[in-house]
Amino acid sequence: MIRISVGNPVSAVFCESEIPVAARWIAWSEVSHQFPVSDAPQMIGIIERLIESVAVASVEEDFLRQQLADICGELGASGVGLFDRAPNWVVTVQSGRWNSADIPRDLLADVLDRDSGVATTLEGPAVGTLIAVPVRTKLSGGRVLTFVGRHLSAEILPLTVGIARTLGSCLDILSDRGRADHRIECLRGILKVSLKLSTVQETEPLLELIAREAVRILRCDRASIFLWDREHQEVVACPALGVEGNSLRFSDRTGIVGEVIHSAKLLRVDDAYHDARFSRKVDVASGYKTRNLLCAPLFDGEHKLLGAFEVINKNDGTFTADDETTLDDLSIQVAIALKNTRERESLLRSHRQLTEQLTKGVSLIGESPAMQAMRSTIRRLAATDLPVLILGESGTGKEVVAQTLHFQGPRADRPFIAVNCAALTETLLESELFGHEKGAFTDAREMHRGKFEVAEGGTIFLDEIGDMSLGGQAKLLRVLEQKVITRVGGSQAIPINARVIAATNAHLAEAVRARKFREDLYFRLNVVTLDLPPLRDRPEDILALAEHFLNGFAIQARRPKLELSADARKRMQAHTWPGNVRELRNLMERVAFLAPNDVVAADDLAFILSPDQNRSHEPSLDLGLSEATNQFQQDFIRRGIRRVRNNMSEAARLLGLHRSNLYRKMRQLGMSEAGQDEDAEMLAGELPE
Repeated sequence: MIRISVGNPVSAVFCESEIPVAARWIAWSEVSHQFPVSDAPQMIGIIERLIESVAVASVEEDFLRQQLADICGELGASGVGLFDRAPNWVVTVQSGRWNSADIPRDLLADVLDRDSGVATTLEGPAVGTLIAVPVRTKLSGGRVLTFVGRHLSAEILPLTVGIARTLGSCLDILSDRGRADHRIECLRGILKVSLKLSTVQETEPLLELIAREAVRILRCDRASIFLWDREHQEVVACPALGVEGNSLRFSDRTGIVGEVIHSAKLLRVDDAYHDARFSRKVDVASGYKTRNLLCAPLFDGEHKLLGAFEVINKNDGTFTADDETTLDDLSIQVAIALKNTRERESLLRSHRQLTEQLTKGVSLIGESPAMQAMRSTIRRLAATDLPVLILGESGTGKEVVAQTLHFQGPRADRPFIAVNCAALTETLLESELFGHEKGAFTDAREMHRGKFEVAEGGTIFLDEIGDMSLGGQAKLLRVLEQKVITRVGGSQAIPINARVIAATNAHLAEAVRARKFREDLYFRLNVVTLDLPPLRDRPEDILALAEHFLNGFAIQARRPKLELSADARKRMQAHTWPGNVRELRNLMERVAFLAPNDVVAADDLAFILSPDQNRSHEPSLDLGLSEATNQFQQDFIRRGIRRVRNNMSEAARLLGLHRSNLYRKMRQLGMSEAGQDEDAEMLAGELPE
């Protein structure tokens, strides 16, 4: 569509296919009553040619040069020129044999002031007729079209007025088209920038990318983003090109940026050093000189002010209203990308902090040979994706071992999901592990992602796997073999990538023989087995664990560090800990909150020596008296040896025996430990019984 304006307030809109109609309409509306009807065909022909040419033109200067030369010849003029007052009179385009200096400048000014054409005779060397008519456009009211020739007649003045008016409309069309093309180019640039911004995940590289793209799109010299630090009432310029460290801080009341932040309005400055609001602080710091600038506020999606976006020194002239629109559009994309990037960085920091806290809280305490071997094995397994089956009594720390495998491996930044299989019925297990679709069953009001999906890329820990129903075992086996799941009520196969670690306190081999656990699932899980020793088999770790738990709970209880007295230490080492590490941890929690003094006495631990707690280690009543006595003596001697960390001399002293007599007694009881020290065994054999 082409809009033509000729006079006040005459205007109309034409399709390009209606150009001849547009030409005749212009000729009629503008000059039909100002010149003889016989001149109408010539007028219509010139106007029609102008409009047809402007429809395909792209460069104003080329259009004017070609069309003015044709009009000059058709009117019989020897020269034609278009003068522009900007601010001194200059010839924009000229054609023919004439000297622009011969045209009186005061006459040109008079034509503009009167807004009417003039026909006069030139005197001197340039003898002939001069016709001068104003050319009005939307962006410029300071142009005059002149025709010079010895044979020109003043009677064609109305005709030249119509030509000038049409020419002004054509120039408006070219200007609008140029602005539209530039706007399209800017929007395409903003779209490309938006795509680039979505790929940058850190704030500093994002700001540098924004600055580079803004310079390209707005055709200027520099760009900076100013982030508002509300708490300290400062703005941070980043990137601040030419400044050491590429960053600069100053008061949020300083200069144009400060005014934009507090007024939340865009500002344009055409002559920076003559604007009282402009601060030269950045220029002084960088050695740069600012001529002109645009500065726009940055708002996020909730209209919260993030800072300001400034572009400096337009390459050609000063910034325009179109540049203001472009900067506003670009600022929206920048603010959204900046907000998303900062939120992502915040989430990553929180994730790292939580991971570090979890990693610190997950540690295998103890220096016993069993624990040292366990840590060595875990370090090797953590780097693999092998399934691991963790066996051990209740309370030995199977989940801690599973977490250690996860956090020491390459999946540490991904989820660790623990599932207690014993707490899930067969009907609930499938939905919990694999998820369900909306409407899959009565209470399925919305889609639910299962634990395997949630653990994507991480680790899923199946605790108490030995208590899973046979039906649940079959479904789990299929998932482990195919590496895909299907939600309950769904049909889509969803690939999964989660390391599987299982744990149980049951004897799975016996459960397989009793047909209570699927043999194929057992072998699927039992690629690597970790058998955790009970706490009674590593008594040298008791005090280390106790102090670790006691220190942690003392912090929670907001009291000074607690210490274990010598008697308390002995009593703890003498206890068999049927609940293993969990029992010890729970005891230290109670002590940390309830112990009356900072030194924990033996009496503070009296409740752990309840006879009921040791029943599980009493000899069975099915044994004879002699066999039960032997079993008790074996257990008693082993506990004494563990208490002193396998020092046989200290163990003999603790039990009230000579070292050789201790070995003899162990040989009588058939204890294999007696054969571990050949010298002691030989010595025991040489002594009489």
